[in-house]
Amino acid sequence: MRPQTEFSRLREQAGLPIDELAGRLGFSARTLYRWERGEASPRRAILHVLRGLAGERHQPQNTEAAFNFIDLFAGIGGLRRGFDLIGGRCVFTSEWDKYARQTYSANFETDHAMAGDITEIPADQIPAHDLLLAGFPCQPFSIAGVSKKTALNKPHGFRCETQGTLFFDVARIIGQHRPRVFLLENVKNLVNHDKGRTFRIIHHVLAEELGYHVYHRAIDARSWLPQHRERLFIAGFRDPCEFSFDAFHIPDPANGPRLNTVLHPEDGSEVEEKPWTFGPDATVSPKYTLSDRLWNYLQAYAEKHRKKGNGFGFGLAGPDDVARTLSARYYKDGSEILIRQQGNNPRRLTPRECARLMGFDNPGENNFAIPVSDTQAYKQFGNAVAVPVVNAVAGHMARWITGEPHQSPALPGYGEVASRGRHCNP
Repeated sequence: MRPQTEFSRLREQAGLPIDELAGRLGFSARTLYRWERGEASPRRAILHVLRGLAGERHQPQNTEAAFNFIDLFAGIGGLRRGFDLIGGRCVFTSEWDKYARQTYSANFETDHAMAGDITEIPADQIPAHDLLLAGFPCQPFSIAGVSKKTALNKPHGFRCETQGTLFFDVARIIGQHRPRVFLLENVKNLVNHDKGRTFRIIHHVLAEELGYHVYHRAIDARSWLPQHRERLFIAGFRDPCEFSFDAFHIPDPANGPRLNTVLHPEDGSEVEEKPWTFGPDATVSPKYTLSDRLWNYLQAYAEKHRKKGNGFGFGLAGPDDVARTLSARYYKDGSEILIRQQGNNPRRLTPRECARLMGFDNPGENNFAIPVSDTQAYKQFGNAVAVPVVNAVAGHMARWITGEPHQSPALPGYGEVASRGRHCNP
C-alpha cells in the first residue's frame, strides 16, 4: 500500500474532494492526483494554503535570513518574488484588495497576518526592516489614468485623494523606520506627470526631507518577456554608496522571447487545465474567443479613430509577436492583446497565459496558483509588476542589501542578468 502523502493528508483533513480543491488552487485535477499519489510534489505555498484550509497553524521555518523586508501595496507579490530569491524574509505585508490577498496567500508562505489598508496602520506597528518595497498605486499617474480623469473632470496625481496621496504613507513609514534601502515601482509616466512636478515632489521628499540617496530608471520588460511594459523603479539608500542604474544590464530586446513562449500550444504537449483548456490537446476554451458582436464593435471603433488620426484600437498579435502592455482593464474586452486564430475571431489570453506573460510562471509551466475568477485574475496581472524584471533588479541591488555579490537568477528562456557594483556602508 502506497504511504499517504502530506498533500493527501491535508486534503482529507480539509474535507475537500480533488475537483473542488483543483478549482480553489487554480491547478488541474490531473496535477492534484499526481500530488495525491506522490508522483510529483506541490510547492510549499500549496501546502501552506492546505494547512490553512485544514485548520492547522502554520509554523514558520527558523531559517536565518540575509535581511528583512516589508511588502506594501503588495498586489499578488511580484516585487516580493525577486527579494525572496536573494535571501530576504518578508516580515510585513499590506494589501487592501481582498481578491489580491487571496492570490497572494495562495502563493506565499508568511509567518505574519496580512495587513489591509496601509493608511489605517500606524508606522510604529510595522516591524523593523532593512528593505521597504512598495508598488504604490499608479492609476493617478498613468497616461490612461490621467486621460480618463481629465475627461471626467476629476483630479489626478497628488490631487487624487483616493490613491495619489498614498505615496506619503510610504514616506511616513520610511521616516519612522529608516530602512537601509527602499525600492518603489510605478508607471513610467510618473516622471512626466504634471510637467514633471509630481516626480520632483516625490524626489524632494525622499532625498531632501528623508535624506536618502535616490536613483531611478524606467525599464521595459520586453527584454525578458514578450510584452512591451515600461515601469519606473526608484531605489533609495540611507547611506552613501556607488550604486548606479547605469550599470544595470538589459538584454537586447531584439533577442527577447515572443508570445509563443507563453501561449497554450494546443497540440497535446500541455496537460489540460480547466477551465482554461480542455481535452487531450489542451485546447483553449471557446469562451475566450470574441463574439461576432464584440469583434465587429472593436473593428469599427478602431476604424473610426484611424480616420481621426488617433492611435486608439485593438492590438492583434500572433506567436512571433511581442504584445502591448497588459492592463487592469483587460477583463472588459481584451482589446490591447488579442490573439489571432485561423478561421475564427481572435481570442483573449487565458489567465494562465497572463501569468506567463507577467513572468509569474515560466514558459510552459502552471505553478502559480490562480484561485480567483477570470475577471479578478485579469485585474491582478494587469496591475502587477513583471517578475523577471524584479528578479534582475533585486540581483543588481543585492550587494547593497546583503553585503554579498549576487547573480540574479535567470528564468528559463529569458537570459541571464548580471549584477555589478560595490556594497554601501552598513
